[in-house]
Amino acid sequence: MPESVLLNAGFFAKSCAVLVCLCGVHLIVALVFYLTESTSTKFYYRQMPSDSSETHRRAALVIFDNRTVETELNKLIYNASVIKDDVEEPAVLESCPETSPLLVGPLRVEFSEPVNLDMLHKENQQLMMGGRYKPSDCVALQKVALIIPFRNRDEHLKYWLHYLHPILQRQQLDYGIYVIEQDGVDTFNRAKLLNVGYVEALKEYDYDCFIFSDVDIIPMDDRNTYKCSSQPRHLSVSMDKFGFRLPYKQYFGGVSAMSKEQFQKINGFPNNYWGWGGEDDDIFNRLSFRGMKISRPNGDIGNCRMIRHSRDKKNEPNPQRFNRITHTRQTMNTDGINSLEYKVINIEKNKLYTKITVDIGKP
Repeated sequence: MPESVLLNAGFFAKSCAVLVCLCGVHLIVALVFYLTESTSTKFYYRQMPSDSSETHRRAALVIFDNRTVETELNKLIYNASVIKDDVEEPAVLESCPETSPLLVGPLRVEFSEPVNLDMLHKENQQLMMGGRYKPSDCVALQKVALIIPFRNRDEHLKYWLHYLHPILQRQQLDYGIYVIEQDGVDTFNRAKLLNVGYVEALKEYDYDCFIFSDVDIIPMDDRNTYKCSSQPRHLSVSMDKFGFRLPYKQYFGGVSAMSKEQFQKINGFPNNYWGWGGEDDDIFNRLSFRGMKISRPNGDIGNCRMIRHSRDKKNEPNPQRFNRITHTRQTMNTDGINSLEYKVINIEKNKLYTKITVDIGKP
């Protein structure tokens, strides 16, 4: 082997030995440094910024004093506690007062200007779908379903919605509006539609109070609260149609309120009153036979206006009404909610109300 090759190999071996020694010394120094400083320091590895001028150095050892780390941790803990304290817990709402402070008293009710649906939607942005509403600042004392028997009264319904939604909201009610439309052109049956409204409303919400209202009657004072009391309540006490007087003592027509318990106790409305008249007197009899009495607001607060209109076709006076009224005691246990039969044709929900179209059969 040539002498030059041997010399190069020897030089290379010596270089490797020197490099190994240097690595060993570096390792020993690093170990000693770590052991002496580990009680007061911590090491963190951090990638250098991409714009560093020391392009060959990929990383640097960043040393934080334990006190600095402890201080930063304390700051984080403190800030976390401040953030937690700043987050407001959900407020527990109190019950709404028995008498709402939002009531304004007597109202001006007019039907000379038409009401359109666009205006109604703008007036009632706060409503939930299906004509549902509940107060945002308190818990309503009652959950109220308003049931309207309906057929071919669209213009009247607009007036009713225009006036009643603001009134009901000022009364701080948790309420829903259900328009129960009779399908077809057969003789109208108001009482049976009210039974349907009661059953269908309870499928959606646990209502405890039911207001049964004709679509053409508007209260003239928001102190006439649309909610239930310890006795069945007659709300349309003095209508302009009757010269703002109660037509007769037993009158229970127009607008009435009954709790779920009261309604069940009388087995609801009768189902066999086809045509106009008689069902309200039958209900008065049912309440009397169950030991209940009618409550009413005073005459001024109970003032109402009725939208003038001609009698609907297929809603002529019921010729059998007087005979049926005399037999209420015999029929009330078998004719009512427990014998109700109908078929839902369609359910339409919009911002202002829920409309349920039903087939209730024929006379």
